[in-house]
Amino acid sequence: MLIETLKSLFNRDLNKLKVEIESYQNENQIWTIDKNISNSAGNLCLHLIGNINTYIGAEIGKTGYVRDRPLEFSLKDVPKAELINKINDTILVVNNALDRLTKDDLEATYPQIVFEKEMTTGFFLVHLSTHLAYHLGQINYHRRLLS
Repeated sequence: MLIETLKSLFNRDLNKLKVEIESYQNENQIWTIDKNISNSAGNLCLHLIGNINTYIGAEIGKTGYVRDRPLEFSLKDVPKAELINKINDTILVVNNALDRLTKDDLEATYPQIVFEKEMTTGFFLVHLSTHLAYHLGQINYHRRLLS
């Protein structure tokens, strides 16, 4: 049950991320920062892609993805179409990885120590879903502020 719920939430929110990025009328605004807004929508998008591909793709799906977290926040002016392609690829990675999981996998300890303590894979996947939703809200607010 939880696996299907997580798949549904990740698909919903990654597709919403795609809609948010597509909704920027001026592509340059994806990369705008101003005053107290320290992360652009583009960098938050790259961060979400990197985060999910690391913790779900590489760890659960065994994709071989190697993360460059500093680049997620320093890279600029990635074309909108490339961001959309990266989101689409991430959706496939999530679905393939979550399809491999069993109920026992969810109850097992996640293979990496992320928050300085052990946690179950199920707990960490719920965290990743809420992390996605948190930054998705920031991107939505960023876009509406600039529109």
